[in-house]
Amino acid sequence: MTREEIEKLIDERVEQRLAAQEARAMTIIASKGTLDMAYPVLILATTAAAMDLETSVFFTFYGLDIINRHKYANLKVPPVGNPAMPVPVPNIIGMLPGMTAMATAMMKNWMGKVNMASIPELLDVALESGVKLIACQMTMDVMGIKKEDLIDGLEFGGAATYLGEAAKAQINLFI
Repeated sequence: MTREEIEKLIDERVEQRLAAQEARAMTIIASKGTLDMAYPVLILATTAAAMDLETSVFFTFYGLDIINRHKYANLKVPPVGNPAMPVPVPNIIGMLPGMTAMATAMMKNWMGKVNMASIPELLDVALESGVKLIACQMTMDVMGIKKEDLIDGLEFGGAATYLGEAAKAQINLFI
């Protein structure tokens, strides 16, 4: 092999390794702030981090409730229009007072039976695992949410911040 061929081979292998490293990234957009939508976001994010994927979660619109220090421990499960309810609940029944509390208690009971971590605990695990938790600054401005309303350890950014993360990720989820 000539020196030129060897250098070309080395360059190709370096590019392959860099591409492989970039492929080990995942982003999630969290757009809903209910208990039944917070769990998938945080379970996927913490699992990805445990698998050595560079992981970021972009919280926008009602997804900001998941990281709101005043709300995250008391997220609810709305039964109205929720096709995941174990017994099909007609919307008219789901609108009755107390049905949201009942659906929420039911989900918390299920999670407790399998010793599932709470949302605050999963957020702690995510931060300890190096998951980037990014709050959408534009949504915060629109909804009047202040930085001090949110948990510690967050980053702040807009659509360009998310797209920068997503451009280098192989897995991009919208939940």
